[in-house]
Amino acid sequence: MATVTTAEGQRVSYVDHGGDGPAVVLLHSFLMDATMWAPQVKALGDRHRLIAIDERGHGDTPADAPFDHWDVARDTLAVLDELKIGRAAVIGTSQGGFVALRMALLAPGRVTALALLGTSGEPEDEQVSDAYQQLAEVWIAQGPGSVIEAVAKICLGDYDPSEWTPKWSEVEPERLRLIMNALVGREGVLDQAGQIDVPALVLHGAADLAYPVGKAEALVAALPKAEPLVLVEGGAHFLSLTHAADVNPHLERFLSANL
Repeated sequence: MATVTTAEGQRVSYVDHGGDGPAVVLLHSFLMDATMWAPQVKALGDRHRLIAIDERGHGDTPADAPFDHWDVARDTLAVLDELKIGRAAVIGTSQGGFVALRMALLAPGRVTALALLGTSGEPEDEQVSDAYQQLAEVWIAQGPGSVIEAVAKICLGDYDPSEWTPKWSEVEPERLRLIMNALVGREGVLDQAGQIDVPALVLHGAADLAYPVGKAEALVAALPKAEPLVLVEGGAHFLSLTHAADVNPHLERFLSANL
């Protein structure tokens, strides 16, 4: 992986898959990393320059102090600066969608299109936030084995988690607290989504255990240039990975039409 250090001193790791096609930024889900996008790299990499980011506190990008998803959006823009990419489409799954929306709000002239999967423009529901915080503390106190099966079910549904659970088991307690606090402590941006005047594609899994379909419907209603919602039957929360075969044709069509 390559790295860039931002003006604030934050090191950010990323993979530039290269190519001469239009630039597309890939932003992964909570607890994941840039390798989550392997199915999209295989399907789309011959026509697009795909840049996959390890978001702060994930993969090879450290987190040493509290942060929020606005900070991660700035980290990602710093990667584009390093690569001298002025404008790019952005695809984000779950947490990656939170960051993608913030990128479009921070730098509207630089984001050309948004594809958002299994995500929300709203703050975390209070009861869900409390439950996730408690889950993190159980993880820290009793070890990851006590909760990883439940986490995998929420995130991946029936998808085989064996590639990911060893990585999750290695997350240090302080890092887990930092990334969890960023996840559940975020404020909503749905009331600002009307400012995002670029083509948008929203996809959601009908079997998403983290967010009900209503979250996606609200996002479609709030984004001025959103296409009709794409609902993937049986789709899990980390939709771009678990149901890549269903998702990729929609991404390919959307990118081809809007880049």
